Amino acid sequence: MSENNFDVQSPPCVLCGRTDNCPEKYGEKRTYVEYNLTLHNYCLLMSSGIWQRGEEDEGVDGFLIEDIRKEVNRAARLVCNICRKKGASIGCVAPKCKRSYHFPCGLQKECVFQFMEDFRSYCWEHKPVQIFSDKESREPSQCTICLDLVEHLPLYSVLRSPCCKNTWFHRECLQYQALSAGIFFFRCAVCNNKDKFQKEMLRMGIHIPEKDASWELEDNAYQDLLQCYQHCDIRRCLCKNGRDYNKPDSKWEIKRCQSCGSRGTHLACSSIKSWEQNWECVECRSIFAKGKYSKRKKHSLAPSEKMDGTTCLLEEPSPKLPRQSPGSQHNRLLQSPKIMCQNNLSPCSLLELPTSNRVAMSLSPLMSNRNCSLRKKHLRMQRKEASNILKELKHQINTKTTRLNINTENIWKSALKGFRQRNFRPTNTIEVKFTNSKNRIKTDSFTGSKHLFFQLLMLHIQNSSLFEGSSAKNLSVDPQALKENLYFEAGKMIAVSLIHGGPSPGFFSKLLFDCLVYGPENVKPNLDDVADAGVAQTIKKIKYSETLSSLQSTVHDCCDFLAAAGCLRPITALRDKDMLVNDLLIHHVIKRIISPLESFRQGLKTLGLLEKMEMHPDAFSTLFCHKPENLSAKALCDLFTIHCSPDVNKIGGADFWMGYLQDVESGESVVTLQDILFFVTGCSSIPPIGFDPEPTIKFLPVHYPIGNRLLNCLELPITRTYENFKNKMEFTIRNTLRGKTE
Repeated sequence: MSENNFDVQSPPCVLCGRTDNCPEKYGEKRTYVEYNLTLHNYCLLMSSGIWQRGEEDEGVDGFLIEDIRKEVNRAARLVCNICRKKGASIGCVAPKCKRSYHFPCGLQKECVFQFMEDFRSYCWEHKPVQIFSDKESREPSQCTICLDLVEHLPLYSVLRSPCCKNTWFHRECLQYQALSAGIFFFRCAVCNNKDKFQKEMLRMGIHIPEKDASWELEDNAYQDLLQCYQHCDIRRCLCKNGRDYNKPDSKWEIKRCQSCGSRGTHLACSSIKSWEQNWECVECRSIFAKGKYSKRKKHSLAPSEKMDGTTCLLEEPSPKLPRQSPGSQHNRLLQSPKIMCQNNLSPCSLLELPTSNRVAMSLSPLMSNRNCSLRKKHLRMQRKEASNILKELKHQINTKTTRLNINTENIWKSALKGFRQRNFRPTNTIEVKFTNSKNRIKTDSFTGSKHLFFQLLMLHIQNSSLFEGSSAKNLSVDPQALKENLYFEAGKMIAVSLIHGGPSPGFFSKLLFDCLVYGPENVKPNLDDVADAGVAQTIKKIKYSETLSSLQSTVHDCCDFLAAAGCLRPITALRDKDMLVNDLLIHHVIKRIISPLESFRQGLKTLGLLEKMEMHPDAFSTLFCHKPENLSAKALCDLFTIHCSPDVNKIGGADFWMGYLQDVESGESVVTLQDILFFVTGCSSIPPIGFDPEPTIKFLPVHYPIGNRLLNCLELPITRTYENFKNKMEFTIRNTLRGKTE
């Protein structure tokens, strides 16, 4: 159809007969002079006897002109049950209901029009309603859009959020927001739920147009955001070219205040040595000095951390949380690929798994050994699946190298600097160089240095202020970390670590993992998920109140606590405590961390990791929620592929190797299984993604064992006796390990 022609006289709509031009209520009003037709868009969409039989560019948005005329003629014979005039083109779809009405009349009578699927309409008696429980509070609350009071009553003008039980809206506010936001941005104003929220609003008659948000359609809408403050505010500016002069990558580059961003200084004017050093203006420093932000300072910082705002991710864990035991850093995920033993070697499967090899998960004491074994086998299968997925993601990594200079004494700061450097790309091959001179760790293996870096980095993130809890951790709320986007950086580091060959995290709580892969709106917390002991104790008092009087007394005692969580309400029955406890848990465990969670999720999207986690949650939960099994003789045996000639097999070289692993595992050796793995690969644990190339063993005419870390190959000497083989292994590995920290 040709371009629409609009008449300036605004004739009446041929379906409802009104001349009103109110796009918010009736949709766009358009006049087609060539067809002598004027229509409200909503009147056309909701008419019961017409369908889109044409393409989008035919007729009026797919409604053919002849079909529209037929619908006008059909409606001319129907009388509106509200205004008693003819032209009622819309009918109630409820069975046996014969009411017809105009669209504007239906709005006035509080009918419901569903702008989805078949565009159904319901009259004032048969319209869908929201169910309100008698347990729910009837006290008015604020509409989260206009902030005026809204009554908690089953009224047409009031709608309740389906995802946030205590969130209420005015229907008119929701409709204006939907028209402005469009289908891509219309969501719950509290929890940002989109799918569940839109589905309920469409059912209740809110029109959500299939268009981009209004603010996205404005020309240069974000132009002001692209302008950075470029002015030196120091009392004595030293720049000869003036206060507005800015030369990047020089001492005359302007640095903005890290707190307000609305004041600036040349680097030279404030004696700032590098761009990485943060700076605060006089106004912000005075505010902090007066203690207006004292709530943010919950624990003291080390002197070095006070000098640099980027180090708010503390080297020490939160004072409320116990530090992880030093030995926990050695527990890493093991995988068991198929071993390809040749020439009828003794089967590695005969090596029994040690009794100390436990998966860190809660098992019933009465569970049979068979069930426990099946559970371990299932976890290993899931880990293997996750390993294969990580290998697929690794195909994105190219050969271009990015070097990270890492100081192990301040692992977080140096890692953050490396990840934020301009030339860093997650798809580049990462090369790690340790720069601190004291206690330098000697690694002649590129893979070993990188694995050690990721191992130290994951341990630091686990014990940082970004997380709270003892072993199974949830996200905490750190305002300074939010401000500096550190939750995003931590998620990004975890994704990069897993795909570049680092260890698995293994410290996530089930609740945190479920929030990441299923969405927080689909997760139900319990008391064990509350990290703050004081908060948990208060909720327990409410939950275990046995009488109405004791419950009311407890609620009265902690009224400030309840009000802060938005859960203060009258208690009239003992059963009210269940909903109150549930709302408190949702607030303290989920709603409180919505912003950190979303930022963390964005970081985990790096290299497509989060998408794979959502597709394979069971497989990845073994990496994020379970500590890896301890390294065992069987795991190490399965890791290596043995290549040897029949002559070596007759001597028993392969049997010597497997016997030596058993001796090491049982403590009859001066070295450990981790030492053997480090000797060959430069890594003290098996990464979830495995090794590339896969580790191999070769029996060669050499005097002592040789660990080729470039090829992950262990060259073993051919000996006549097991004692000679063991002595050579221990002598070589022990002397090699002495140089690890020298």
